Amino acid sequence: MITAAQMRAARALLGIDQRELAVLSGISQPTIQRMEASDGVVRGVVDTLVRVVAAFDQAGIELISDNVASGGGGRGVRFKEPGTGVRSKDSETAAGDAGRPMMAPKQRRAQGGARARRVEGSS
Repeated sequence: MITAAQMRAARALLGIDQRELAVLSGISQPTIQRMEASDGVVRGVVDTLVRVVAAFDQAGIELISDNVASGGGGRGVRFKEPGTGVRSKDSETAAGDAGRPMMAPKQRRAQGGARARRVEGSS
């Protein structure tokens, strides 16, 4: 079992894009795109899922399930509690530190740019 968020995070750790994952796993890029656009657990042909997981494994990525200890000694990132975090691309998200909403990176960049323009324009 793999989630869309795990796929995106694993690609980010490896520094690869969807095209490169498609090559490593031997499946098409549109299939990778559909898998990563899923909400939660990725569903699909078992062989396809196995090939993606195997590609990550060969590249040195360990996928960790909920409530399971990591078998390796390397560094990693996981949600503190299952079911927390941003669940959709359109979501402004769950509460973050100090009660501020967490935002997806694109939203933060867009908001930061708007702030910079307001500051410059108000001088």
